[in-house]
Amino acid sequence: MTTELQDLQAFVTICRAGGFREGARQSSQSASSLSEAIRRLEDRLGLRLLHRTTRSVTPTEAGGRLLERLAPALGEVEAALDGLSSFRDRPAGTLKLNVPASAARLILPQIITPFLKTYPDIKLEIIVEESFVDVLAAGCDAGIRYDERLEQDMIAVPIGPRAQRVATAASPAYLVERGRPERPSDLLGHACLRGRFPSGHTPLWEFEKDDEIVTIDPKGPLLVQISGGVDLAIDAAVRGLGVIHFFEDWLQPYFDNKTLTPVLEPWWQSFSGPYLYYPGRRRLPPPLRAFVDFIRAGPYGSR
Repeated sequence: MTTELQDLQAFVTICRAGGFREGARQSSQSASSLSEAIRRLEDRLGLRLLHRTTRSVTPTEAGGRLLERLAPALGEVEAALDGLSSFRDRPAGTLKLNVPASAARLILPQIITPFLKTYPDIKLEIIVEESFVDVLAAGCDAGIRYDERLEQDMIAVPIGPRAQRVATAASPAYLVERGRPERPSDLLGHACLRGRFPSGHTPLWEFEKDDEIVTIDPKGPLLVQISGGVDLAIDAAVRGLGVIHFFEDWLQPYFDNKTLTPVLEPWWQSFSGPYLYYPGRRRLPPPLRAFVDFIRAGPYGSR
């Protein structure tokens, strides 16, 4: 009976989406599993339910009749199951988040422990990845990214500080040996420690003061992958290898213990903080709903 209900739900999903690929995206299933569900259903009924072409998928006359009766019935089933959620005081299940290294280091540490203590039946799985991914295709429930990298069909909830800065720094010993840069263009004569995204893109260094924006492509002895290699680059900066340009909050402990010295601070560029984002679905999995509500209710989404 469970398989039959799943196959009927797959049929409704495909009809509403207008195709197997879009149905897979909306339902977090593969297109092949939806196709197999339709094959089973058609074999069981002895009727063809869908017209399939390279451009579209539409119900046959029999399929249209089934959809007309089936969609409201399944809607009632879903509503009945949703109605039980009010009886569950503690949401349970796994919440899988896809986040960049900066969020894993700077945003989540102060959130994870109070959240999991509030919801002890939820298991949290964190995937650290720099590239923007389709969270559903990656098997994740939600992600954290910055606003310029959000897809338009996603719901975005502010998480963490609403403004951040990119800081530039070097060790005191390096500055004694090489001198202190006074303008961003001075960095072209310095050893700079750079990061590269997994995609192969090496971002330029941007600076801003008043209405002036300066972008430079510095050179240096060390290039690391943004994510796993950041701490290596910071350690190299502390040891006097060169100048680093990275999240201010990530470098702040080194400013506090004087192992790194801020440079060009009037030129540090600000940018808006990150967002928790997830597909715009009417019903969220209970662990994700709990996490969204937790972020919205606490200080984590408005700092």
